[in-house]
Amino acid sequence: MLGQTPDSLAIKNGIENPSLLSIHHFGIFSSRLNTNFKLRSAKDKSLSFNYTSGNLFHPFVEGYFPENTDIRKQFSETIWYLRPFNFIDQETTPAEYMNIVIDAVIKEFRASLNIPINNNQEFTITLRSYLITKGKHPFSVFTSDESIEWFHSNIAGGEDPYGRRYYGLNQVNFEYLDRNGHTLKLNNNDFFIGGIEFSHYYYPSWSISKNRNIYINFGSHLGINTSTFNPSVDFGLSANAVKHIPFKNQFQFNFGVGANILRKNLLTFSDDTIDLGNNKYLGTFESNLELSKSTKRGNYNALGINFQIQTSYNKKEEANYYHLKGKWQEINGGWHHGVRTLYNNLSTWSLIYTYNHSKYKISLFIKQDLEVHNAPDFQTGIQLKVPILK
Repeated sequence: MLGQTPDSLAIKNGIENPSLLSIHHFGIFSSRLNTNFKLRSAKDKSLSFNYTSGNLFHPFVEGYFPENTDIRKQFSETIWYLRPFNFIDQETTPAEYMNIVIDAVIKEFRASLNIPINNNQEFTITLRSYLITKGKHPFSVFTSDESIEWFHSNIAGGEDPYGRRYYGLNQVNFEYLDRNGHTLKLNNNDFFIGGIEFSHYYYPSWSISKNRNIYINFGSHLGINTSTFNPSVDFGLSANAVKHIPFKNQFQFNFGVGANILRKNLLTFSDDTIDLGNNKYLGTFESNLELSKSTKRGNYNALGINFQIQTSYNKKEEANYYHLKGKWQEINGGWHHGVRTLYNNLSTWSLIYTYNHSKYKISLFIKQDLEVHNAPDFQTGIQLKVPILK
């Protein structure tokens, strides 16, 4: 069961978060890995349904990557926005080229089946899909352009700091030309199946020290990406640890840390696969604090704070010599984010509330990119989990 009976001595099974993965315009086409902060294998099978909405906005920007080593050296000694570069043609000034514009509210839908194997192992199958939308009310109350720009105008950020109003609210403009000449384009109400993922978790019995309430687990992950833009297979590994601290009056505190690494496109099934970042590996570090309180009926309420940082999609050394072109004079800032943030580690904070009942578990979260990389700017989500009893 997901809940506890009032007289049960069993402790809450660690931190069971919803999917907190960012709705990134490159990330949605690859597997990526959720962190597992559970203490042990579940007792029963369970089904979970996860809905997430995220707002992304990157004005049109072009990126040039000169091949000449002298130009690269010159650029490496100059801050990125002062690099003079006159691209004429590939013979006189050879350079790789890309352009990108992203403006949409993306909805993610996940369905997961969790299957315990024994006391120390469990298996999870996840199907993920995506819907591209304009983000109009009432379907995107918190992640719509109107809501975000109202916040900027009335609370923090200033009037139209990144040009959403300038370019127009409630737009879908999602197009990317990669450096190989392949185009990725999505329109309003486009829906696609992102892929299916298989995860195996092992909870070793030695688990560092159960006497000290420290638990660890290891995961292996296989993702099959099914979109026409990135038909491929990903593989990943994860390791996670949780410190459990029981308090009086049915309070519990859990602190989790985890790390994982994903090998993107270990296998590809098309020569036209879109370049979704030339870093073959994505690494993620995550930490989570959660305080929970059980009720007299054995249910619980929990409040958690999650921090996540992911490595860059592109190789950082290219940032030393790229040249960016955009309409910087038309908006206050952020015109370069479509390319420049591909070279930044992406960090986010999430606030999660969970209510657990013996018959279901429901979680709500809000997620913010405090570095303001708009990848995404703001994200919300909800998960419903139900047990499948024997």
